[in-house]
Amino acid sequence: MRLRNHADRQILAVAVPAFFALVTEPLMLLADTAIIGHLGTPELGALAAASVVLGTVVGLCVFLAYGSTASVARQHGAGDERGAYGLAISSLWLAAGLGVGLGLLVAATSGPLSRALSSSPRVADLAQDYLVVSALAVPAMLLILAATGALRGVLDLRTPLIATIVANIVNVVLNLLFVYGLGGGVRGAAAGTVLAQWLAAGWLTWVVVRRARPAHAAIRPRIGQILAAARQGVPLIVRTLTLRTTVVLAALVAAGLGDVQLAAHQVAATLVTLLAFGLDAVAIAGQTLTGRALGAGDAPGTRALTRRMMAWGLGTGLLAAALLAGLAPWIPHLFTGDPAVRDALVPALLVVAAIQPLSGVVFVLDGVLIGAGDGVYLAIAGLFTLAVYAPLVLVVGWADAGFTWLWVAYGGFIAARLVTLVLRARSDAWLVLGAGGPAD
Repeated sequence: MRLRNHADRQILAVAVPAFFALVTEPLMLLADTAIIGHLGTPELGALAAASVVLGTVVGLCVFLAYGSTASVARQHGAGDERGAYGLAISSLWLAAGLGVGLGLLVAATSGPLSRALSSSPRVADLAQDYLVVSALAVPAMLLILAATGALRGVLDLRTPLIATIVANIVNVVLNLLFVYGLGGGVRGAAAGTVLAQWLAAGWLTWVVVRRARPAHAAIRPRIGQILAAARQGVPLIVRTLTLRTTVVLAALVAAGLGDVQLAAHQVAATLVTLLAFGLDAVAIAGQTLTGRALGAGDAPGTRALTRRMMAWGLGTGLLAAALLAGLAPWIPHLFTGDPAVRDALVPALLVVAAIQPLSGVVFVLDGVLIGAGDGVYLAIAGLFTLAVYAPLVLVVGWADAGFTWLWVAYGGFIAARLVTLVLRARSDAWLVLGAGGPAD
């Protein structure tokens, strides 16, 4: 009992501030969805198309957060502060370089990408407007990932929490001003989010650099370490690519069903993202505490924490399911005035609610294995789950089965992930002790 209470205190110390920091990010998108949704159904559909592109670009780079959390936590657990902050600075340089390149790529390809993901020419034009402006925020979003991951690795959850809350408030104020006060439409919403993202990025980057100096970590770019961080991120990129492919496939199928279904998909997908970030709070605890425990050479402690975090994941998933199911009839009214979109949303949200308990366990185990540096297995498992999901979602589109079945297929995807992660967690292959980890 004493061991369980100690584990609970450790998990809560990381998960509670991580939860509030995590949910503020999708709340930005949720605010955009609510503000833009009341402009009209084409505008909401445009945000759906643009969000797929931006979410994919940033999602593929989530290794900047996950990788830095795991590696920095290992060094921190082993007592090497200089090494921990050296890795943090290299992650920031990598994020800056990738952000500039990817931002330019998003702007250059905004036209064809918008047309491919949109349900009508009007929606495509609006989506392109949103993407061109939002491309300016890509470097900021990647810097936020890298800095937040590094700070989690040294158990500082407070700074990312405060920075993201402030940025979220700024985002809402600016979006309301630009969209309604100045009549900026979807471009105004994008501009407000760009400014809010850069505020958070500058804040968090400054904190990491300021703390690196007394630890005597080099601030200048160290090309070898930056390239090593990029190489170590490749398996996580593959893992994330499989996850983002499922999102793109779902959006393509929704676009093929029509404007109403694409607009409904934007609301449902945004809510799923919000729930995922909330459930990911325990997964962040898994990344941080697993990395620290393995870095300190504590295999039994890692096992005990994993079992306890799985219980927490199931519990939070059940709570999310109850909340979403209870609010499903009223939630659509917050995002759209179109009765057809609201009618399409309610049954889909009930399906999403039923999936949440499984999702809670999936996210926890994913976090544990990321914290252990088990990226290669996660990449292979991701390819397997994509092979399971792709036929399911394509059949929904081919058979014109309807919007709700799109989310039933998503349940199959989550179930496949659960199987691969439970099998791995029961083995000993991921329990690699020491500061180096599997990548070394």
